[in-house]
Amino acid sequence: MPLLINGQLVDDAELREEANRLRLQLAQSMPDRDPLEIGMRANEWARENVIEKVLLQQEALRDAEPVPPELIESTIQQMTAQSTGRSGCILPGKEQDFRREVETQLRVDRLFAKLTANAARPRKSEVADFYRANRNRFFVRELIHAAHIVKNIDEKTGEFSAHQAITMVQSQLRDGRKFEELADEFSDCPGSGGDLGLFPRGQMVDEFDAVVFSLAPGEVSDIFRSPFGFHIAKVYEHKPEGIAPLSEARDEIERHLLHERRQQALAEFVDGLRARADIRKIPRSHDAQEAAR
Repeated sequence: MPLLINGQLVDDAELREEANRLRLQLAQSMPDRDPLEIGMRANEWARENVIEKVLLQQEALRDAEPVPPELIESTIQQMTAQSTGRSGCILPGKEQDFRREVETQLRVDRLFAKLTANAARPRKSEVADFYRANRNRFFVRELIHAAHIVKNIDEKTGEFSAHQAITMVQSQLRDGRKFEELADEFSDCPGSGGDLGLFPRGQMVDEFDAVVFSLAPGEVSDIFRSPFGFHIAKVYEHKPEGIAPLSEARDEIERHLLHERRQQALAEFVDGLRARADIRKIPRSHDAQEAAR
């Protein structure tokens, strides 16, 4: 059913679009629920979401401060550049409508920033309390920090040639050259000294995992074979699975608590807008323009 929000008509199409989006999300997150129940919940949430969206847009448009034209232009350029390889995502004849949508969203973003600017950062004691109450949220898998030198076997390089090349690299390692220098100079995946960062079991091929997870920090492997070719690996750090210490979880907790405070500030602001708003359902049999009057 169409809505009239402070005199602004919201037709069925916008409500259906939001409901369809939510229905898909709910069906994926609650596969065992009755489709009828999911549909009813999606319709209810869609109505609430659209009301909040319109109220925030209306409030943002009341701000007399203009949006800098260069910000609008740069945003449009960024959005069109991100479209699927085409010259743009603006339909012919819809340029002004698209520009207004972009400006409105930028005004809403500015309103969000103002509303959440004063959200207090969590204190150390609050972070520690959250960590103690939610320790299981910070379980981490076994991780390894490793680098490698690889000589690939492919249509250009056969197994014999690749093994000769990696053997030459191993010889220079034994002569005292730094692993990272040789990785950048000779590896078929050069850059950053061959550093692969931290990764869990299963992210790399089995042959690679079998070697690196058996090495101690600082240890360099012998030459070994994987489906890609020949490798020499070096391990920098090995983290066992378990609960991450507070020192490692602190940044994540601070971001989470700050996000919650900002969302609370937004929710309270929207509640105030709703309390003052004139929101009416418009029967489909009524003419929308007449109802708006």
